[in-house]
Amino acid sequence: MLARHFRAERAISADGSSFWVVVNESFELHVEACAYLAGLRNGGRSWNTGKTYSGRIALYLSYCHEFGVDWTRPSLAQLHALLRWLVDVPLPPRGHRPEVEPRYRDEGTANAIIGTIGEFLIWSSLQGWVPQAVASQLVQPRFLRFAPAGFDPGEDGQRRHIDGRRIKFRVAVPGYEWLTDDEISQIVAVTTHARDRFLVVLLAVTGMRIGEALGLRREDMHFLPNSSSLGCKVKDAHVHVRRRVNSNGAYAKSVQPRWIPVDDESIALYTDYRYERDEVAEAMDSDMVFVNLFRAPLGSAMKYSNTYELFKRLAARAGFRARPHMLRHSAITRWVRNGVKPDVAQNMAGHQSPASMARYTHATDQDKRDAVEKVAAKFRETTA
Repeated sequence: MLARHFRAERAISADGSSFWVVVNESFELHVEACAYLAGLRNGGRSWNTGKTYSGRIALYLSYCHEFGVDWTRPSLAQLHALLRWLVDVPLPPRGHRPEVEPRYRDEGTANAIIGTIGEFLIWSSLQGWVPQAVASQLVQPRFLRFAPAGFDPGEDGQRRHIDGRRIKFRVAVPGYEWLTDDEISQIVAVTTHARDRFLVVLLAVTGMRIGEALGLRREDMHFLPNSSSLGCKVKDAHVHVRRRVNSNGAYAKSVQPRWIPVDDESIALYTDYRYERDEVAEAMDSDMVFVNLFRAPLGSAMKYSNTYELFKRLAARAGFRARPHMLRHSAITRWVRNGVKPDVAQNMAGHQSPASMARYTHATDQDKRDAVEKVAAKFRETTA
């Protein structure tokens, strides 16, 4: 098992917000890694991205320390060896109990880790910490023959010439995980608190990212038929999504603020949640929508960690995999399948590019059955 010579740690700033750093065994900051992570934050990358990238960079630095690799000058062979090591070596056990069977990273996860390491090395080369030759070996010229939907190749196809990653496994592109309406209903049915029911339904209806939901303030909930008294010109019930600095680390990925309509069920569930919340005195003064009601610290904003633990419990009760982001994919899929205009769906989802919507067209079993039956019926007509 790889020793943790470096690790990702959460740091708290003077204003109470948190961010991620990389430290060594003596809790000394790794200057270059921390500078890179600060650049991500300043560039608008999310708190979750910082968490993920800091862990991957700490893993890379630990690997280099363990195997005598200069992290600033890895050879192509050494990076390929790291890629192979990522899938061949079992992951450390979770918790203190030994696991029945070892867990391994899949090739897609290994690709993502190597991708982050490549970005870190290329950025470091721009700062003069890594030789340009190291950065250059990470990419190779490619001609994009099959462009994704919405891609603009340029007048002469010049944008089809791109720099592809040299070090990666060839893996199939996975589709987004999503839940059917029946599965969402099952998740709602196994909740035990009004707060949790409202959270599940809000994610399923609005397609919000979990960070956007956890960053909601009560002032964002415009659930009246007319919100003009709140200084808002949007008609009917809706919720606003805005990027802010939040003490719980919740972060809206989209730079542009947006509003999303909500239905009567969401309004009713929010009302139930407010009654439940009013029973907890510590929650009265918090402006955050989703707060801790059942465990300490009472009244404080819910965080990513306890929200994901909540979804693990709900998934175990329902008997199938269910994560917050699957509800987002479900909402966007539902919009696309029900004929919502692409630009409207893109706006509600908070996507910057139309190409981001291309993967939300999931073919169901019934879709496939209907397609076969339609072709078979036409064949029968022509041969009758």
